[in-house]
Parts: sequence; C-alpha cells; structure tokens
Amino acid sequence: MKVAIIHYWLINMRGGEKVIEALLEMFPQADIFTHVYDPNAVSHLIKSKRIITSYINKLPKAKKLYQLYMPLMPKALNSFNLQDYDLIISSESGPAKGVIPNPNAYHICYCHSPMRYLWDMYHDYYNNSGTFVRFFMKHMIPTLRLWDITSANLVDRFVTNSNYVAKRIRRYYNREAKVIYGPAPIEQYLNIIRKPQDYYLFFGQVTGYKRADIAIEACLKTGRKLVIAGDGVSKKEIKKYKNNSLISFKGRVSKEEVCELFASAKALLYPGIEDLGLVPIEANAAGCPVIAYRDGGALETIKENVTGLFFDKQTPESLITVLDYFEKQGKFHNHDVFKEHVQQFSKAAFLERIKIILEEKKRV
Repeated sequence: MKVAIIHYWLINMRGGEKVIEALLEMFPQADIFTHVYDPNAVSHLIKSKRIITSYINKLPKAKKLYQLYMPLMPKALNSFNLQDYDLIISSESGPAKGVIPNPNAYHICYCHSPMRYLWDMYHDYYNNSGTFVRFFMKHMIPTLRLWDITSANLVDRFVTNSNYVAKRIRRYYNREAKVIYGPAPIEQYLNIIRKPQDYYLFFGQVTGYKRADIAIEACLKTGRKLVIAGDGVSKKEIKKYKNNSLISFKGRVSKEEVCELFASAKALLYPGIEDLGLVPIEANAAGCPVIAYRDGGALETIKENVTGLFFDKQTPESLITVLDYFEKQGKFHNHDVFKEHVQQFSKAAFLERIKIILEEKKRV
C-alpha cells in the first residue's frame, strides 16, 4: 500500500509532529507532503523520510513567516500529485486536508483542531495583530472559511484528539469524528521518583491563551513559589519579576530538566484551555498531580480527585481556592494509579486505535 502523509508545516516538534512520528512507525514507507520544512527543527525519524514541499517553502523567510502565507496554502495543496497513493492521512491544524486524492484512495484526516484563526479564536488573533495583518484577515478569512468547509468533503473519515475538538468539527464541518487520544510520550516519565519540593510548576510555551498570568497572580497573592518553564516569555515579563523571589523563569528546558521539574513540583498548574494538551498527561505519567481550569481537553486527560483537581473560573481567586484545598487534603501520592490512568494516551494505544480504523475500512 502506498501511503502519503500530509502535514501543514514541519518547523518544530510539538504534538502534531509526535503524531507524524507515530504514523511513520506504522507506515515506514510513507512519503510526507508539507508546505514548509526546516530539517534542523524536526526529529531524525522525520528527516529520514522522503519529504515533498509546496512552493510556499521557496517564498522569502517561509520558515519564520509561514503563517502569513496561509492564504496561499489552499492553492498550494493542489500542486501535490497524490494519484498513485492508496492511503492518504492528512494532519490538520493548518491547511492540509484539501488535497486531491484519486477516486479509489482512502483519506483519513487527523484533525488536531479546525484552524483556530479561522473559527473560534479569530477575534483573539485579529485583536492582537497589526494593521497590515488585520487588513488581510478581514478580506481573506471569509474566503478561507468557505474553502475550509468545502475541503472537508474530500475526507472519508475524520479522526481527532479529544471530544472537545470533535464538537468543533461537528459544528464547522457537520461531520462526526472518531476520538483517538495521544500519542503522548509517557514512557520517559513512568519511572520517575517523586520528591516534591516547595514550588508549583507552569510548563509549556508561554502564549496568551495558556494563561500563565493566572498562575503568576495566584502565587504572588498567596506567597507561593512558581517555576515557569518554556519558550515565549517576553523580556518585559522577565524584567517585571526579576527581583521577585516567588517567580522564576527557566526558559526552554531539556528532557532531563523536565523530568526533574515533574519530580519535584508540588503540582502542575494548567490555567489555559487546550484541545487535548500533552503536558498534563506527561506530568501525570511522572506522578505529578495537575490543577487545571475546568474546560477543554483537560476534562479528558485529568481524572478529578484521582490525578488532579479543577478550578471553575479562569481567575487567580478561583485557582487560589483550589490550591488551599489541595494543600490541606494532601493526597495524590499513588504513582501506580497515575501510571494506569495515562496508558490510554500512550503511543501504543494510539497506533492500536488507528489500526482498528483501517480494519473497519477493509470490512466495508
């Protein structure tokens, strides 16, 4: 069987790229098609495959400004000749599913999320953009929305990472999606020995919607220590808290440092809304409890009162109430319970469920 994997862009290694790695283990013969490719930013496994790029890759500063070229990507997908492929798997978070398969091919779309800048986060992106980008958003987004809806008709089967995203797929595309969790890299955390110290952890790319500000304010108001690890912190933010002993910024950290942070943090604070979110799964795999805002994918990755707790309002005060409760009741120490919980998000479970999808196709 000849397999093509379509991925929106290959310029880092995040959740979407972890899905690609897992699919390549199942289909080592697969070719990868993408808009923009930076070989220095992806894993050896991905680099070892045949990678075909669209003409977007040749445009000025494409590796940095790839999102500005998004209006050109639907047309660029038409340059991919997929007529010889039997199975097409599109990995969608940016434009990917709108390729033209041959009539006998089977097209599965693993939709990490309908493009958020077109739909539910449009106003956030618009309000935080400059005049030039706003002009193009106002005039081009309506056309891109129509293309996005129409291109859903080229997909035989939608798969997604959470029930939270499945609802959005139903809303925007009027299609049902099979939920397949993962693949989360839990194996590297399962044997960590927990030695909690006197600090909480915020881990991940520090962007607006992840709401690190809630964790910071909650800790500042109550005299709790907070370690923030991950890219995206502005120099202004670092300078603002430079002389504050409660808040410390680690920046980008290695895998070994992540393990140490999970091993020694009291709990991971997770105040944003994610489609699924691998970080709480990784923290739980290490035996680290998670205190999260009650919305989004966290409702599926955290087992309340077993592997973590939820706070009900996206405010520092709501988080503080749960932090107080967390410290008083003093449980969440059974690592075996955490290990059992995270198995449903493992790479092995992910690949097994993908196999079931393909077996179902064979039986039709």
